[in-house]
Amino acid sequence: MDLEAWIPVVYLLTAVTFVLGLKGLSGPTTAVNGNRIAAAGMLLAVAFTFATKEFQQYGGTAIVLTVVAMAVGGVAGFAGGRLVKMTAMPQMVALFNGAGGGAAALVSILEYVRGTETAWGAVLSTVLGLIIGGVSFSGSAIAFGKLQGIISPRAYKYPGQQIVTVGVFGATVVLAAALVLAAAGVVTVSGTTVLWIIAALALAFGVVLVMPIGGADMPVVISLLNAYTGLAVAMAGFVLGNQLLIVAGTLVGASGTILTRLMSKAMNRSLANVLFAGVGASAGATVERKGDDGRTVREVSAEDTAILLGYAQEVIIVPGYGLAVAQAQHAVRELADMLEAKGVNVRYAIHPVAGRMPGHMNVLLAEANVPYEKLKDMEEINDDFKNTDVALVIGANDVTNPSARVDKSSPIYGMPILNVDQAKNVVVIKRSMRSGFAGIDNELYLDPKTGMLFGDAKQAVERVVQELKKAA
Repeated sequence: MDLEAWIPVVYLLTAVTFVLGLKGLSGPTTAVNGNRIAAAGMLLAVAFTFATKEFQQYGGTAIVLTVVAMAVGGVAGFAGGRLVKMTAMPQMVALFNGAGGGAAALVSILEYVRGTETAWGAVLSTVLGLIIGGVSFSGSAIAFGKLQGIISPRAYKYPGQQIVTVGVFGATVVLAAALVLAAAGVVTVSGTTVLWIIAALALAFGVVLVMPIGGADMPVVISLLNAYTGLAVAMAGFVLGNQLLIVAGTLVGASGTILTRLMSKAMNRSLANVLFAGVGASAGATVERKGDDGRTVREVSAEDTAILLGYAQEVIIVPGYGLAVAQAQHAVRELADMLEAKGVNVRYAIHPVAGRMPGHMNVLLAEANVPYEKLKDMEEINDDFKNTDVALVIGANDVTNPSARVDKSSPIYGMPILNVDQAKNVVVIKRSMRSGFAGIDNELYLDPKTGMLFGDAKQAVERVVQELKKAA
């Protein structure tokens, strides 16, 4: 049986599974099956790749090395998926995304060094794959460092920052053009030397691009880098003449681009503003407990919060990064279960950019077995806050700041926020009065109907649960 004759059919079938997989990922109830369908398609394609003449010509050594490499990658992926805590998912996504971009960049380098394709069109694909893959790799590494706390999550700004960024980008483009023109016979350059310089510049550009971005803008950055990785993989597909890589890379690039646009829209900011404005450079400042108009922060206890929640009929929980850091999702689920046992209607308001990756809050709450139907998008639930007895905010800061509506001088002005301030009562759980990534006061904390419950989110919620149990 000639297996190679079936490869185009298998690749087409795999492309269909990718499309079905993406479709499945559009909803939480179908996401698991969507992921399984796409993974099964990829496994089938990889298996049939062993039957290609290009692969067979390298003999048994290539097969052994490939199988070993697949085993190492498979173990790393399985261990990552199983052992990494849900709170660390953004870091893992950034790491895996960078690995994909780095792999595409290495393919481009190796194919150019081998000299199998010398036409200017093939060299153009090679250079694009190298640049985009290199930027994705180093940018994802910086994003991982910020999310993991290895690098400060603040927006890092320095004198001449934009000049450096433009300079690195310009040098990369000029050298890339020289390499393509050399392939077309227009100029003469040392191809391999220029290629390595381009690789170094691409890595540097990824660093200078992501370092000035604040930690709370990571959902947009991760989406953008995901799109970059997809494009790099597509370019690798052109270099290798592999249609499946082209299809898969294009799908990832397109979906990542769409998601990036949606994330930017949710913040009412352009992508250029996210990348170059340096919002969050002063993040971490301590907010004053007293406003200019004499209003002060009102601190409440776990007992006060339990009484308020116990007598409510409608409660909306607003999760944020503080919930993720404290790993409070299970405690929050226990609190919600207790309230629902008392007849309280509990729902969750999810802001599109809450957390550090797209869907971060949804993933965490799903891991705690919070019913999908309880998770409400901002547009779906925002009008319900005015009829809500208690809004319980856990770590969400800038996405609940009323200044975004009225203060034109605010860096978050115009960003759609959750209408928490319209609830009849508000309880905010925070470690301290330190500001969010934008480094500004949150007017919500000075609202007379807002009570501040200070402490680690998990411990604070657990204290409230204990007070509810005492009253039961």
